[in-house]
Amino acid sequence: MPVGGRVRGQVRLQGEVVSGYPEVPPEALRGEVRRITVVGDEVLRRRCRDVAEHEFGRPELARLIDDMFATMWVAEGAGLAANQIGVDLQAFVWDCFDDDGVRHLGHILNPVLDELPAGARRLVEAEEGCLSVPGPYAALARPDAAVVHGRDLDGRPLVVEGRGYFARCLQHEADHLGGGLYIDRLAARGRRAALRHMEERKAEVFAKRAARTEELATLR
Repeated sequence: MPVGGRVRGQVRLQGEVVSGYPEVPPEALRGEVRRITVVGDEVLRRRCRDVAEHEFGRPELARLIDDMFATMWVAEGAGLAANQIGVDLQAFVWDCFDDDGVRHLGHILNPVLDELPAGARRLVEAEEGCLSVPGPYAALARPDAAVVHGRDLDGRPLVVEGRGYFARCLQHEADHLGGGLYIDRLAARGRRAALRHMEERKAEVFAKRAARTEELATLR
């Protein structure tokens, strides 16, 4: 998911308030930039597999998260799911500002999006895009609150709550892990328009990502 507005303020890492965090996350500096899957790639259209118990705490999982952060950074994303880099795994990462200017960063494995009672949320329509649908944005209504339960890299329980744009990000990434894209939630005409716009814009988007990949290399 592409970034929203960025305003300096409080920082929450894995849902907890911290004193600050580098503009370029250390995870991104450690990671390898990978190809982002696009509409038509089969891995985007199936539910990702759960992280198995024996996989928690392993270095391979930590490297995956680092690679996801690096890839998200060069694509100027607010969130990225594992299948967006071709990995069939229930995992996503985020570096996202909410509507109050709070910066949220983190990762979650085997996430489950809570079904919130109607009184605890309201639908808000806003522009939404996707790194796997490079270029277009479309107005889409989603609940303005989200709660996700899952686990961290070491298998510890994790609960992440979001409001506004961050809630949208959490829902968007959860959709990915179930095999969904935001364009699936649009009417047929909106989907067709988004795909046409993607074809017009994707070369420009890919060129910008390539330039930021080179920029990231100079920061290491």
